[in-house]
Amino acid sequence: MSLSHPTERGHVPAPLRQAAIRQMLGRHSSVSIVELAEELKVSQMTVRRDLDELARQGELRRTHGGAVPAERMAFSFGLEGRRQAHARAKQAIAARAAELVAPGQRLILDAGTTVLELAHLLRDRKDLTVITPSLAVAAELQFSDGIEVILVGGSVRSGAASLAGVITETVLDMLRADLAFTGTDGVDLDGNLYTADLRVARVDQLIRRRAAKTYVLADSSKIGQTALVRHGRLAQIEALITDDGIARASLAKLRRAGQVIVVKAGHSRPSRPRAKEYT
Repeated sequence: MSLSHPTERGHVPAPLRQAAIRQMLGRHSSVSIVELAEELKVSQMTVRRDLDELARQGELRRTHGGAVPAERMAFSFGLEGRRQAHARAKQAIAARAAELVAPGQRLILDAGTTVLELAHLLRDRKDLTVITPSLAVAAELQFSDGIEVILVGGSVRSGAASLAGVITETVLDMLRADLAFTGTDGVDLDGNLYTADLRVARVDQLIRRRAAKTYVLADSSKIGQTALVRHGRLAQIEALITDDGIARASLAKLRRAGQVIVVKAGHSRPSRPRAKEYT
């Protein structure tokens, strides 16, 4: 990823620089500060700051004069494309969900890109226990000093970043959580929750039983959609958290089926959204 054409003011935004560094580390076993500064058209001091930030996130390890890939679970699950779809909505939903989390709580974080956004927001929290069947969530939180991560066992789902099956269900059934946050493949307007995978349906049903409160995180593109397996209803969870892309008629019908929290996703704004709730 070459950034030889910086922005008009000569400033390459930090997220773009850091994305370029990740790509270079993916192609090479090491990178140097001098090489990065030349490639990115920025100062060596700026590169050092970027490397320090990526090292703090556990994405690389600093060396004298450069960096090497971190000795960590370098999961490449093809999630990035799905994570970028409806990104602002997912970030706003995750921000609202993060407000529900308090120190000392035990959480279940299920698979799904919106739940992964929530994990990202929780990384610097203290005194939390996170139970998850998601390899991506575990990777996101593995260097968080204030979070104990319990990765449940099981069979890796083909083409996915999560675990399922008898072992997953057995381990989950041993545990108890204060809050659970799950995703979904669809929510119809009668309040039914859907997934495309029967194994995931069983895991989601068990998660609801093992958590005192469950929140489903789903951007508005999922509303009105169905999939192969119906595994629950809005009436069985604490609330659905979605974004303001939902049609008002659909929202009114959904609220007859259960509790719905809607956040403003700021679709027209380029900056990271500030989650705001409306009724």
